[in-house]
Amino acid sequence: MPLAVTNTPSAVFNLTSALSLAGVAAVGFIAYTGSTILLPKHARWQDRYTFIWLAFDALIHFGFEGSWLSLSTFGRQVNSSQGPLAQMWKDYSAADFRWGIADPTVVSLEILTVLGAGPMCCYILKQLVQNDPARHYWIIVLCTAELYGGWMTFCPEWLTGSPNLNTSNPFHLWVYLFFMNMIWVVIPLWLMIDSYGHISASLRTTQALEKGKSRHKKS
Repeated sequence: MPLAVTNTPSAVFNLTSALSLAGVAAVGFIAYTGSTILLPKHARWQDRYTFIWLAFDALIHFGFEGSWLSLSTFGRQVNSSQGPLAQMWKDYSAADFRWGIADPTVVSLEILTVLGAGPMCCYILKQLVQNDPARHYWIIVLCTAELYGGWMTFCPEWLTGSPNLNTSNPFHLWVYLFFMNMIWVVIPLWLMIDSYGHISASLRTTQALEKGKSRHKKS
């Protein structure tokens, strides 16, 4: 069934939804453009995709989630706010009511996300451009934090019967609740596996060299 684009909040897909997705697509385009400018042409495809993801991640944290945090602190909340970004978050809060009422657990997690994960993304991007292998440690730290944030966002809901989640709208269910959250599970897991491979290979190489030097000294 085709999705109707209207301005009514009850519609499966409305104008605010379309503009929100356009904003996310624009962030993705900026992240991709940054990778073509700042990374060398011969960069590993894994590093290029990592750069795109981290740039996208940082921009989402600072721009989208930062706006929500601003609207949801100091006694305010999205449901009583006005403006384009407030409308975007009102549309999202139709799927997860906590984002409209400044739920304290979500606010606490978003403080860490915006003020912690966002700057960490930028730091790892700097390391990527400089080809600093130390980035793999910080990638694992970042991904662990983001996986924890996702778990603490949804696990309390699941344990209490998901009273704040509305899955009646298929767009909200599959795009807002499922896709927009699952990418912060699948991609961090992939990054952790990639960085684990680099760290473990480096440690094993160092260990083998040390054993070789030790045998050489004994002989």
